[in-house]
Amino acid sequence: MSMAVRAINTCSTSRSSSSSTLRCRLYHFSPHNHYHHQNPNKNLGFRFRFPVFRSRELLISHGVYKSCSVHTLMDSVLEELEEIRARKRIRAATKVGIASGELLLDKIGKQRPLQKGLLLEFRKDSERLLLAVAQKPDGKKNWMVTDQNGVTSSIKPQQVTYIIPGVENFNYEEISRFIQKADSNLDPTLLEYAWMELLEKQKSVTAEEMAEIIYGSEEPLDSYSAHVLLSKDEIYFSVVEVKGYRSVYGPRSGEQVEELLRRKEVKEAAEKELQEFAQLLKSAKAMPSSSKPHKESWTLEEKNRQKIEALEACAIDACKNDDQKKIAGTILKAMGLPKLSSSALKLLISIGYFPVHIDLDLLKLNVRTKYSDDIISSAEDLLSNSADPDETDRIDLTHLKVYAIDVDEADELDDALSARRLQDGRIQVWIHVADATRFIQPGSKVDREALRRATSIFLPTATIPMFPEKLAMEGMSLKQGERCSAVTVSVILRHDGSIAEFNIENSVIKPTYMLTYESATELLHLNLEEESELKLLSEVASLRLQWRREQGAIDTCSIEPRIKVVNPDDPEPIINLYVENQADPAMRLVSEIMIMCGEAVATFGSLNNIPLPYRGQPQSNIDTSAFDHLPEGPVRSVALIKCMRAAEMEFRKPARHGILGVPGYVQFTSPIRRYMDLLAHYQIKAFLREDPLPFSAGQLEGMASLINMHIKVARRLQNSSLRYWLVEYMRRQPKQKKFRALILKFIKDRIAGLLLVEVGMQASAVVSIGKQIGDEIEVRVEEAHPRDDVFSVIEVPQMS
Repeated sequence: MSMAVRAINTCSTSRSSSSSTLRCRLYHFSPHNHYHHQNPNKNLGFRFRFPVFRSRELLISHGVYKSCSVHTLMDSVLEELEEIRARKRIRAATKVGIASGELLLDKIGKQRPLQKGLLLEFRKDSERLLLAVAQKPDGKKNWMVTDQNGVTSSIKPQQVTYIIPGVENFNYEEISRFIQKADSNLDPTLLEYAWMELLEKQKSVTAEEMAEIIYGSEEPLDSYSAHVLLSKDEIYFSVVEVKGYRSVYGPRSGEQVEELLRRKEVKEAAEKELQEFAQLLKSAKAMPSSSKPHKESWTLEEKNRQKIEALEACAIDACKNDDQKKIAGTILKAMGLPKLSSSALKLLISIGYFPVHIDLDLLKLNVRTKYSDDIISSAEDLLSNSADPDETDRIDLTHLKVYAIDVDEADELDDALSARRLQDGRIQVWIHVADATRFIQPGSKVDREALRRATSIFLPTATIPMFPEKLAMEGMSLKQGERCSAVTVSVILRHDGSIAEFNIENSVIKPTYMLTYESATELLHLNLEEESELKLLSEVASLRLQWRREQGAIDTCSIEPRIKVVNPDDPEPIINLYVENQADPAMRLVSEIMIMCGEAVATFGSLNNIPLPYRGQPQSNIDTSAFDHLPEGPVRSVALIKCMRAAEMEFRKPARHGILGVPGYVQFTSPIRRYMDLLAHYQIKAFLREDPLPFSAGQLEGMASLINMHIKVARRLQNSSLRYWLVEYMRRQPKQKKFRALILKFIKDRIAGLLLVEVGMQASAVVSIGKQIGDEIEVRVEEAHPRDDVFSVIEVPQMS
């Protein structure tokens, strides 16, 4: 019958030489039944567990220890135990032939050969050590063994990490019981006392010798237990010699142990902190959507902020360093998830930190969606305190009927149109452009911020303006029925559509109508007498289109989708889809007159030697007649676009724009939305005031390089966001719903590039034999996964 008695007492006392406090724990002796295969019923009586000191105050520089004297009843017990321990230590030292103070290096001796019935430990793989019983040789070197799980396999000698001494003809069915007894024997605190003793005497030990020191026995169970303690120990001992499956362990120095204990404490604290964070994540996951913590709550505490930021960086593949990547990986592992960016994304969505439809590219591209308080304050100052430098030079055009035509949810209105017929039959057109420079000057704080942004970004979920919203909407934008500052480009056309006269002036206008493209087209169809000015603008557009075609212009009108998402943070937000045909009368009207304005500004700049961002495009060697067999519209446009050369920029003089069919072109009509347009305004306005031009051609070129870089990022973001919501829109459609699709081209064999006419998006599919470019077929959605950017359609067979 076994019995165990353990009394734990803690004591503290002040040293005479220091104010530090010594803390100790006394482990009393406990009776223990040893396990021995050959005599499992042997009663070995009492076993002693020695005093274990857990105080860092004992770790003095260079491994030198200070002693203290405490005259208490506990000391009497300690002295008695020490006498017993000393007798056992002398016996152990005699056994292994060790002289006090000697560092042992040659302890391994001759290796015990593998033979049937031996109990051994072997490395199954990089993470698992198993106990097994040797069965029989397998070839010249390998052995067949049966492990603790009852699995028989062949192992190499190099896999053996320890042979339990004193065991022969062991039955593998007893391994589990052996392990259970060993587990109850594993008290890592025993190593601490042994370490102090061995460090003082500068001794190294084998597992068997350690068993003698801490258990008072080298029996199989004790030797294996000591081996496990030593092989897993990361604090007190290190391997100093290895030969085959036997190792010799030496005590680390006091400084090393102190540092390792410190690291262990840090690691344990970090693990505890990790488990607490994982519990927060699990709790948040279990909450209903309406009750999940607000995003800001995850960043209130520094320890949580670092972890949530690491997960966020992992989700967008943008970890700043290895530490951040490691933190994210550790959290995912604690949550039982694979270390993948998709896992981090799903986790952040499940806790409510990210909305279901989070725009990852918005995060990946590091696009700034908000303005600093400093910029907002500066913008508000401009609104309230900015004087109009051109007030005395503005011409009053408030008598004109002014049409502003844009998409229905436009926030920034920066251009409008007027027209009249002259007595000689020619038509005069005014293009009124919002005067952004009325409020800002080159180099100002708000101007520099606009330069860094380069363009407004229009996403299905939001608009990210180039200027702070209040300044752009309330100050710069044109507003119906109000007096607005503008820069007006007036043009008189010849009867063939070419420009006869033009002028650029500062003006004041009062917009009459704010029209959507749809409502403007409807008005044109109604052909109302009282809206004759709108009809004149449409006539101008037709004249200009004809004239440009005669100059070699290539018409690339197509069908473009536009999406507006309501409540994008909801799991199932409302998606409003608009399909815009660029050949629509109102859209054609606006685009033609904007091109005409760009030509006039370029000519103005050329005549007055003004450096401007002139846009050109070399005339490609395209024989448009080769495409005459293709239907006009999207099919022909796609074919022509493939042959076009990239646009170029000049800053000293205009370059011909072959695709538009004009001798020069400057984008001028969107200074609130595009910084390149604003640069043209700065230059033109300075010229009109007869002030020095703010920028040279070289300066414009350098700025344009930076601007174009940001524009590319904005376009990438706009395209990816539009694509995501188009696929999400199609994912929600009934599975059997049919869509009209136009065959644009053949990619390979019968795989065709398609345009889904009712949606405005492109796709590809295998089409039936006999179908040709320009034919229309019916398709249905096969797959639609927006997060993975997967979208495919399949042709619907026609009923005969």
